[in-house]
Amino acid sequence: QVQLVESGGGLVQPGGSLRLSCAASRSGSRAYYMGWYRQAPGKQRELVADISTSGGSTSYADSVKGRFTISRDNAKNTVYLQMNSLKPEDTAVYYCRAVVAGTGYWGQGTQVTVSA
Repeated sequence: QVQLVESGGGLVQPGGSLRLSCAASRSGSRAYYMGWYRQAPGKQRELVADISTSGGSTSYADSVKGRFTISRDNAKNTVYLQMNSLKPEDTAVYYCRAVVAGTGYWGQGTQVTVSA
């Protein structure tokens, strides 16, 4: 069993920045695929960014390329999402996901609101 706990969400003005963190409860997180997803009201959950187990490969949704950066610290069992130049359309609940040996786990989500 893996538990994921997200933090770092909040209210920010357009153009501002936030950093989300996702801490995994079990050691050995280097074995995890990890990703950040988001779900806005009335919309489907979508992949924002993901990162390979080593951290050497990343991918991003087109809507966040050049503004968001995903990274991981396997020593701390944590994955991060640095979000810069935030826009109102980035407003959503952001979820962390880990996949271990074919089993997927979700965090509880953290709200990000971008508004003046």
